Parts: sequence; structure tokens; C-alpha cells
Amino acid sequence: MTNFTRPARRQLPWPLLLAPAAAGIPAGILWWVLAPGGLNLLTRDPALAAGTVPLVWLPRDLTLAGILVLAGCLLAVFLADGKRPDPQAALLAGLLGALAGSAVAWGTGVLAGRLWGPAVDVSANASIAFSLRAWPVLLLWPAATAVSAFILELVGSTSRKPDTGVETAGMHSPVK
Repeated sequence: MTNFTRPARRQLPWPLLLAPAAAGIPAGILWWVLAPGGLNLLTRDPALAAGTVPLVWLPRDLTLAGILVLAGCLLAVFLADGKRPDPQAALLAGLLGALAGSAVAWGTGVLAGRLWGPAVDVSANASIAFSLRAWPVLLLWPAATAVSAFILELVGSTSRKPDTGVETAGMHSPVK
């Protein structure tokens, strides 16, 4: 009787998917704490404390953008450590986790604005409430992760010696 061996099943790196998604919760709270229209700890300008001023909307979105880019760079450091058995699956799981994390950060920030922020009248414009106007900001976490992982792998591959597979110890150079 012949025993056939099955190929090893690839394990999806669940921590690389779930950790960035869960990290969206503190990122969203940090967004609300720092951004104008939230607690406004970044500028502390009373004129930018309320969302009724349209000048608040761009810095509010840029605050989330900065947090997501920083999170993407940090995630790329974990992805590019080179000790993963399946680096492609790890990168894919990390990118999906980053996308989920940015959506969770957005939702958490908006929820924090509703729970802890002042009651606002959004009849004039929905952006008066703590919200996100520029939806492409949510793509910055996975984009920063992909670009940073690419750069880290590129820098790492240029610093490594090439593996030729031939042992050169004891070999002499050819005579000219």
C-alpha cells in the first residue's frame, strides 16, 4: 500500500489580520482626541473646536491621515522582519488587516464624537459632526504598509550577500 503525503496546508497568519484591525480602536480614539472638532488637543485653538467652521474639516481629515500613515509604517516593520514561513500570505493578511483597521479607526472616531462630543445640529451640513469628508484617507494605512514593506525589503535585499549555492572555499582563481 502506498502512502501519499499531502502538501502542507498554509496557515493564514491570523494575528497579522486581527492585530491591525484591533489597533483601529485606539487609532480612532486618538483621532478624536487630537483632531480639530474633537477634543482638539493638537491645536488647542478654540476657534477650531467646533465643527461648524469649515476650516476644521481639512485638518480633521489630515489628522486621521497622519495616524493611519504612521500605523502603516509600523505594520510594515513587523511584516518585513524576514522570519515568516510564508511572507506573501503575511503581507496579504497585513494589508487586509490594515484596511479593516482603518475602517475601524474611522468608525471608532465617529462613535467617540457622538458619545463624548457636544450635541451638534447637522441640518446645515453633515460634516459639522465629527466625521470624515475625504474617504480615500482610509486607504492610507494599507498603502503606507505596502510602500514601507517594499522599501524595507528592497533595502534589506541590497544589504544581504547573494547566495550562489556554490561553496568557494578552497577554490583557486583560474590562471590567465
